[in-house]
Amino acid sequence: MTDRYEAVVVGGGIAGSSVAYHLAREGVETLLADRRDEGRATDAGAGILSPATTSRDNEPWVEFAVEAVGYYDELVAALEREQDGPHGYAERGVLSVAVNDDEVEAFERTMELIDGRRERFGIPEPGSLRELDADEARARFPPLADVERALYYEDAARVDGRTFESALRRAGESHGLTEREASVSELVLTGGDGDDDDGAGSRGVDGVVLDSGERIDAENVVLAGGAWSESFGSQLGVEIPVEPQRGQIVHLDVDADTDGWPIVSPFRGHYMVSWDDGRVAAGATREAGSGFVPRTTVEGLREVFDEVLRVAPGLADASLRASRVGLRPLTPDGLPVLGAVPDVAGAYLCTGHGPTGLQLGPYSGKVVADIVRGETPESFGADLGRFAVDRF
Repeated sequence: MTDRYEAVVVGGGIAGSSVAYHLAREGVETLLADRRDEGRATDAGAGILSPATTSRDNEPWVEFAVEAVGYYDELVAALEREQDGPHGYAERGVLSVAVNDDEVEAFERTMELIDGRRERFGIPEPGSLRELDADEARARFPPLADVERALYYEDAARVDGRTFESALRRAGESHGLTEREASVSELVLTGGDGDDDDGAGSRGVDGVVLDSGERIDAENVVLAGGAWSESFGSQLGVEIPVEPQRGQIVHLDVDADTDGWPIVSPFRGHYMVSWDDGRVAAGATREAGSGFVPRTTVEGLREVFDEVLRVAPGLADASLRASRVGLRPLTPDGLPVLGAVPDVAGAYLCTGHGPTGLQLGPYSGKVVADIVRGETPESFGADLGRFAVDRF
């Protein structure tokens, strides 16, 4: 017999796992099919959660990110009740720094953006944000260079993508979620030639076919394949302009007690995220046109290490614990692709989060799961049409 589910989620990174968890939690019989591609973005991201201090000047993204990060508290509390393993989320302050005079202008521009967010979104809250001098900044992050300006925001957080994804899956399993390590080769579509019941020729999904040839029937299919999502566009008759952006990141062993060290965010697109086990993750490159090549390069690692030494010369004696590579699913406008596929009943997308999948993905999964269930997403401030695939 062919297996049948109410929903199949294709792709098990943090976004797909969130969709599957939220569907299962609401009683939807769900299969999560994941082939665990090498280089998927969830496995390599640093997981900085701080939209209040972002230097992005993109109103739809910021509005969505504020809601997405705000949802973490509710979701983490649910995961602590529904599964007994670690979730990888922790509150941790963020230290934004201008290391030299060239970055001071960007620092001041970001301060203006932060002031605007306080007026529109009520963040940062009074007292949670303050400017530090160089000595105060180094007291919080001892390896830091002498900096020109430093801003500390205490209400930020960080998340380990691999650990959080696993927690979502375990919690989903407690609600009946089924998982398969498998590759979906094609979608099963019906209609389109006037052969549906009403003769109108409407199209819809009827399941998926695995690369083994096995067919899985389903009323709904959610495509959450990250950088690989575009491969289903031709079948669905829609362009899914998601391309891989390679990001290289290193994990350093530090001979120091890193417990409580803040996230460090300079103004060249890099970062350093400290963990409580003597580890600092540093990165990341943003390599457009990299293709599906999940490997480190001499040039990429040099870029990361040069920035580490520029911003935190006190890490010069750190040793390399590991290097990771993620292929981020990037869209032309930097916004995710969420919601129903036009003219294909039962087909949905949850992809295109770029370098901010760990920040946005869990909430995106909830939003898309609500849409699959025919519900209007709760407290969704941004217009969902901004994230629809037909905007392209």
